[in-house]
This record gives sequence, structure tokens and C-alpha cells, in this order.
Amino acid sequence: MKTNQFGRNGWTPDRIENLNDKTFIITGTTSGTGFEAAKILLSKGAKVVMLNRNSQKSKNTIAALKQELGNDIEVSNIRIDLAEQVSVRKAALEVLKNVPQIDALICNAAIAQVPKQTFTVDGFESQLGVNHYGNFLLQALLYPRIEESKGRIVTVGSMGYNLGIKNIQFDDMNWDRNYSPNGVYSQSKLAQIMCVYELQDRLKKAGKTDVKVYACHPGASRTSLIKTSGSLMTRLVWQLMKLSPLVQSAEKGAYPQLMCATEPDLDQSGFYGPTGRNYWTGPVGECKLEPHAKDKVVATKLWEVSEKATNYKWNI
Repeated sequence: MKTNQFGRNGWTPDRIENLNDKTFIITGTTSGTGFEAAKILLSKGAKVVMLNRNSQKSKNTIAALKQELGNDIEVSNIRIDLAEQVSVRKAALEVLKNVPQIDALICNAAIAQVPKQTFTVDGFESQLGVNHYGNFLLQALLYPRIEESKGRIVTVGSMGYNLGIKNIQFDDMNWDRNYSPNGVYSQSKLAQIMCVYELQDRLKKAGKTDVKVYACHPGASRTSLIKTSGSLMTRLVWQLMKLSPLVQSAEKGAYPQLMCATEPDLDQSGFYGPTGRNYWTGPVGECKLEPHAKDKVVATKLWEVSEKATNYKWNI
């Protein structure tokens, strides 16, 4: 076990300095870790642009944040549905039109453990479509603005990346043959994480060092992720687990993404999250990433497959 570079208590938001001139874009902020991350950034003076699917929930979220932090906070919402490529493109256009600077794009939104094989409007298996393809396209479309801002891209992965097959199922990306809620969730998170390190390689190769790209995971946090998309049994088990000490607060679950978005000179090769047992809870720092998540041959192929699926070539 490597020692935590941030000391025994790990990284905490106390390390974040004044963010008055910074702008952060976060997906999935109406509850859970995304909400907590937005709240902490706003409390440090940052401007936050939320990207959420549900406009009413977003209004309620903005009202709740203003009630807690005061009416002067700079927070707004742009509607996005990561399950629809058209919606991702529309939201990205709106961001590029209205947000002159992006200090960090935090890809926090995800769906999990969808009980039956379900497809997005674009014909992708839903978990891969939302968690991977939706985020892949969003990052690609906003990349030019992030580059101009010398900003960061933060992908919120999951330790679930290591619970399924240790490869990408290229011959059956929609999992027609062997669909399983956990297996496909794991695959979608593995795909997200692999593309972080592949993007780092591509930026390095192009001699572009201004944009930093990070992968992290929230550990086991009390959020509504499973509650909203898992099967009844999964939800019951998770509800019981949430009462146990094995699970941490959503606020603590937000620390890894906040660290990756704000900590100066953070090593991009790391994978960050709670460092306790099974990486579920504990002080936030660098976690061990299994070698298959950095398999160069697979990552290169995944990148090409993803560009083709989203019909968009990154401009690096």
C-alpha cells in the first residue's frame, strides 16, 4: 500500500483555494456526489454550469443551493440527455455559446445496473451509450474550449471497472449474447477509464500539455444511482448496505472528482479515490489501477470504435 501523498487524512476540500475566477461544468448534479461537488465548488467562489436531464429537478437544485449558499452564487443549468447524441451535441453548442471558459469538465453522471438490455435512441446498449459514448462525445465537443482555457477533463469512473471481463467486447458491443446488469456496467466504466489514459497519450503525442485529464472513482457512497436504475433486488441490497459503515456520505464521494478538478500538479497517471479497504471508503488519494485498464492495444481500438459510433473525430 503506497503512502498517501496528502497525509493520513488524505485529500480534503480544505486544500481548495479561492475559485473566484474559475468555471466548472458538471454533469449529473441534482443529487448525490454531483450535487455535493457543485455545492463545494460554489462555496469556494466558483461559477458552476450544471448539465442535467431533468429541468424541474435542476430548478429545485439551484433553489436549494441558493438557499444554502446565498443568492449571489453563479450557478446555471443546461439541459442534456447523455442517452441521446443529438442532445449531447445541442448542449455542447449551448455551452460553447454561453461559457467562455472551462477550467474543468467533470463527467459525473452515469446510470448503473439496468436490469434488462435496453437501447438508447441511437441504438447503443443503454449503459455503454450513456456512461461511455455520451461522455466521450461531450468531452470531444467541449475539448477546444477546455484547451483554450488550459483546463481539465475529469472522468468519474467506478471500482466496478474491475468486476467484469478484463477486455472490451468488441464483437458484441450491445451485449446481445450475454447481457448482465453488472457485467455491462463494469464494461461501460472500464471504457470510460481506458479513454482517459488514451486521451493523455494522444495529447502527449500531439505535444499538447495544457489540458490535463484525470480518472477517479467515488468509492461506495450514499447516492441514488442504484435506486434509480437497478433491479428490485439490487436496490434492496444496496438500501441495506447504505446503513452500514462500509458506505460513506455522498459528500465524501465527491472528494475525488473535486481533487482531480482543482489540485495543482496532480499526477495524471494516477487513479484517484478512497484508499481504504476495497477502495470503498477511507482517505482520498491514489488507488491501484489494474493493468487491463491501461492496455494500449485495446484502448487504441476502443478510441477508434468510439469515434466511429459517435460520428465525431477528436480535433487534437
